[in-house]
Amino acid sequence: MPDDALGLGLAPVAPPIATATPYRVLARKYRPQNFAELIGQDAMVQTLGNAIKRDRLAHAFLMTGVRGVGKTSTARLIAKALNCIGPDGQGGPTIDPCGKCEPCTAIAEGRHIDVIEMDAASHTGVDDVREIIEAVRYAAVSARYKIYIIDEVHMLSKNAFNALLKTLEEPPAHVKFLFATTEVNKVPITVLSRCQRFDLKRISVEKLTTHFAEVCGKEGVMADGEALALVAQAAEGSVRDGLSILDQAIAHADLDGDGVVSAAQVRSMLGLSDRSAVRRLFGLLLAGEAQAVLEEAKRQYRLGVEPAATLAGLLREVHLVTLAKIGSPHDATLPEDAREQIDGWADKLSFPVLHRLWQLLLKGHDEVARASLPLESCDMALLRVLHGASMPDPGELARLLQNGPVPTPVATAPQISGESSASTVSTSALPASFAALVAHLDKSGFVNLAATMHDVMRVVAHAPPALRYQLAGPVHQGFLTELREALFRATGERWDVEEAEGDAQPTLLELERLQEAQANREILESPLVKAALDAFPDAEVSVEGRLISPDRQAEVRSLRA
Repeated sequence: MPDDALGLGLAPVAPPIATATPYRVLARKYRPQNFAELIGQDAMVQTLGNAIKRDRLAHAFLMTGVRGVGKTSTARLIAKALNCIGPDGQGGPTIDPCGKCEPCTAIAEGRHIDVIEMDAASHTGVDDVREIIEAVRYAAVSARYKIYIIDEVHMLSKNAFNALLKTLEEPPAHVKFLFATTEVNKVPITVLSRCQRFDLKRISVEKLTTHFAEVCGKEGVMADGEALALVAQAAEGSVRDGLSILDQAIAHADLDGDGVVSAAQVRSMLGLSDRSAVRRLFGLLLAGEAQAVLEEAKRQYRLGVEPAATLAGLLREVHLVTLAKIGSPHDATLPEDAREQIDGWADKLSFPVLHRLWQLLLKGHDEVARASLPLESCDMALLRVLHGASMPDPGELARLLQNGPVPTPVATAPQISGESSASTVSTSALPASFAALVAHLDKSGFVNLAATMHDVMRVVAHAPPALRYQLAGPVHQGFLTELREALFRATGERWDVEEAEGDAQPTLLELERLQEAQANREILESPLVKAALDAFPDAEVSVEGRLISPDRQAEVRSLRA
C-alpha cells in the first residue's frame, strides 16, 4: 500500500520518541517517606509512636513550624501510619509504615481516594468547608480512616472555621483531620483546643549539613564540608530551602566543569562574604585603620557581596566573640586559626565594647537594608563603628566628669577600646608597689575591681607594666579582661597581666589581718593587760573602739603559738 493509500497525500506518522524521565528537584525527590527519614523531630515521632501503640489517637492533629521543616510531609506520614495494612495486607496502624502496600503507595503518590488534601490558601470560604462537613458522614472507600489534610489552615476565613468547629470536635470515628500552618497565632483558639498540637522545630545546622552530605552521596556529587555548612546556614532551619539551595549549588558546580560543590562557589552564588574576609575586616575595625576598612568593604562589594551581608557577617563575628568571652563552645564549622583569633579578641575586648559594637553594627545593617545607596551607607556605617565604639560608656563619662581625665594613649588613628595603638605616650610614674597600684585604681573610679584585687590577689611579681599573680578566692566572669582594660585606662600603659605559678605574697587583706593580729598580740602581751585578763578571763579588751573579744584573743594566742 502506498504511503498515501487513502489518497490524502499524508505520510505515515512516526512513532513517538521516548523521552527521559523528567528531573525531580531534590526537595521533592528526598521528601521523607517514613518517620525514620524525618530529621530533627524525634519528640513528635516518639509521641505519635506511643499513641499508636496504645491506641490513643487524637481525632485532629495540628502541625506548626517554619517553612520547610516537614509539616505537610508529617501529615502524609501520619496518613500512611494510620492506613498501612502491611505487605501481607493484615497489618494495623504502625509508626513504621511499610511503604509497599496499596494504601502506602497511593498516599505517597497523592492518589488515594480516602486521603484528601486541601490548600486553604485557595479554598478559604465556608462553602469549601461545607463540602468537607457533608463528606465526613460517609465511610472511607478502601482505607481504615478517611483523612483530611488541610495545608496553611490559618488561611481559612472566620466563617469557615466556625462551620468546621462542631465536626472537628465530634467527628465520626473513621475520620481524622490533619492541619498544617506556619502561622499558628492566626488559628482561632477554639480550633487549637480541639487539636493535638505538634510544634516542629527548626533543623540545626549540624543535622542539615549531615543530611545534605547524605543527599550528595546518593546523587554522586562531590561537595566540600564547608560548602554544605554554608548551605545549611543559608537554609535557616528549613530542609526544603536547603535542598533547593543545594540543587542550585550542584548546577553551579557543573557549569564550572569539575562537578565539585565548593565553599567559594556557594559564597559567590549566594552573595555571601568569606568568613576569613569578615574576620580581616573586623580586625581592621579594631585596629582603627579607616582607609583599609573602606578598601576591604569595597573589595567585598566587587566580589558580589552585598553591603548588608558584609555588616551581617560582622554582627556574627561580634556574636562569636561575645560567646567566646563567656566561655561558650566554639562553632564546630570554625577552623582552628579562626578559633584562636576569636579567643584573642574575646580576651582583649570588654563586654561594654562588644555590646557597643553590636548596637552600632545593628543600626548600620538596618540603615543599609533600606538605603538607596547601599555601598555608601555601608561605608558611613563602618566609619561610625570605627569611631563610635571607642567612645567611653556612660559610667566612664561620669567618672571623667567627677575625677577628670587620666593619661590615655595618643593614637595615629581612632582606636576601639581594647586594642593598643601603634604610637603611644608612655607615662613615667607607674605605681611602684602593688598596694599603690590598687590605691590608684580605686582613685581612678575602679572601686569594685580594686576591692577584688585587695581581697584575693596574691602577687608573684610586680614589675610595671607587668603583673603576675595568684588568686586566693573566686572572681567574677571576665575579671582578667576587665583588669587589663582598667589598668590601661588608669595608667595609660598596656599591662602584661596573667596568673603565674611560684611563691606569692599574701593578699593585702591577709597582710592587714596579720598586722592587726600583731598589734593585738603586743597589746594582749603587755603586763598590765595580761594581769587584767588573768583576773578576769572573760573580759573584753577594746583598743580605740576596736573590740578584741575572747575569741579574737584565742585567735591571737594561736597565731603566737
